[in-house]
Amino acid sequence: MKLTVVGCSGSFPSAESACSSYLVEADGFRLLLDMGNGALGELQRHIGLYDLDAVLLSHLHADHCIDMLAYFVARYYRHDGGIPAALPVYGPEGTEGRLARAYGDLPDEKCMSEVFDFRTLVPGSFRVGPFAVAAGLVTHPVEAYGFRIEQAGKVLTYSGDTGPCDSLQGLAYGADLFLCEASFTHGKEDIPELHLNGREAGEYADRAGAGRLVLTHIPPWTDPNTNLKDARAVFDGLVEIARPGAVYEL
Repeated sequence: MKLTVVGCSGSFPSAESACSSYLVEADGFRLLLDMGNGALGELQRHIGLYDLDAVLLSHLHADHCIDMLAYFVARYYRHDGGIPAALPVYGPEGTEGRLARAYGDLPDEKCMSEVFDFRTLVPGSFRVGPFAVAAGLVTHPVEAYGFRIEQAGKVLTYSGDTGPCDSLQGLAYGADLFLCEASFTHGKEDIPELHLNGREAGEYADRAGAGRLVLTHIPPWTDPNTNLKDARAVFDGLVEIARPGAVYEL
């Protein structure tokens, strides 16, 4: 299993990175986790425009899904005149309506479902290509999911956006790589049920026995080095900051 960081900025794109988007590949199958602001352009640095096999959307905040609108345009108005087969898109209830409203005037009210095969997420396990996926509800102001993705004995956990919650530790249990949001700074922000800070991400990684912690979704106003130091203070494993274009082999 290979993970490529397409974008990792939180809340809005930074000068260095698009918003949340992560490409997971195995056995020739390409799965994208989220497609936030600026992600579609960056994705094309790594694969062809029509090479995705499925998309998982952790939640429907714009910094995790808004470039699905650009991807709709790219697939619906494909330059060779042919619409590719509908792409499986897994998201919270109401994903199709949310994207349609954000787009505005569609050429046809049903055309978005011609391009995307929308599938509603619920807590539980399912298969996507070669991957066994477990989706768990996490704590956020909207319906939001974290994902545990297993393939060939390796485990990748993606927190999505979350505040402290019990389900996150289960999703991350024994993960080879824990891709965890760290939007806040320990001792600075104290907003319940919204985001984690670097220390909290480290504590979850430690309790879950994760092998490697990669801190992501760090907004431009948060100092990543502070979060890195705070995570390392409570987690003895390898900790690093997500960088656009970084590749991890599991």
